[in-house]
Amino acid sequence: MRVLVTGASGCIGHYICEALIQQTDHELFLIVRDPSKLKIDATVRPGIHVLTANLRDLLPLQELLQTINQAVLTATAWGDPTETFELNVTKTVELIQHLDPQVCQQILYFSTASILSREQELLPQAKDIGTDYIRTKYQCFEQLQQLGSIPKVVTVFPTLVFGGDQSKPQSHLSGGLPEVLRWATLLRFFKMEGSFHFIHGRDIAQVICHLVQHPEVAPSDQLVLGNRSMTVNEFIEAVCEFSNKSSSFKINLSPMLTHLIIKLFNIQMADWDRFCLDYRHFSYPDPISPATFGLGNYCSRLEELLQLTKNPS
Repeated sequence: MRVLVTGASGCIGHYICEALIQQTDHELFLIVRDPSKLKIDATVRPGIHVLTANLRDLLPLQELLQTINQAVLTATAWGDPTETFELNVTKTVELIQHLDPQVCQQILYFSTASILSREQELLPQAKDIGTDYIRTKYQCFEQLQQLGSIPKVVTVFPTLVFGGDQSKPQSHLSGGLPEVLRWATLLRFFKMEGSFHFIHGRDIAQVICHLVQHPEVAPSDQLVLGNRSMTVNEFIEAVCEFSNKSSSFKINLSPMLTHLIIKLFNIQMADWDRFCLDYRHFSYPDPISPATFGLGNYCSRLEELLQLTKNPS
């Protein structure tokens, strides 16, 4: 097959490209804006094409897009509101419309679990007060639901993404994990209601590679990617144990106490951050990981993830 990957030079893109190169013999078209940021050896086997292109100008890619059998769309933008909307919504939709439904078997489109409620329905607050990134992911998903005459779209919603090593860029969360560990001395005195999922980039890549190889096995056209949910208190305990910090005294950061602290110290919070603080439980009933398909997970437990901060691989 001819497989297109956008955002190939990003954290998730690196893992996906590596998996597709090593585990398939498909012809790969890796789209990057800056080839110097792609740390993958594209000469390791035949059939790997690194294409320098800006997705804001799809004209040079139109002929290629008509021949693509599967597309993995990880490219995304954040920061400048205008550019974020243009790439995350306008150009993503336009690219999908250029793919031939008679040729393209499947599109694997990357959104974010932040736009979903605990019932895996669209979360209105994500559209109303979400960051530019979150809001545009919501808007793009809405538009995709209204399109006709396009190939099958499987939307994947990653939860908290960790990853990165010497040959791959770090995710934003992995980059911040050492800072969290430095706060273990203080964290050990607190507890807080809440829950979330996380997933490592290598496990995301295993899921995507499996779906590319077996497009018929996708259990749904909307897949939340993550390990089992864990509580905030489990997270704090794991961080403190990893840092050799412990305490039998715990202050419960209840919603009332949390808002009191915010008010007393005049802490400035965006509306979306305040909503997340109140919503607390970003967990989903049936998250997807490699284990869903009988494959081995690379990183299922927080302890494994923390260990990678010492020995990234």
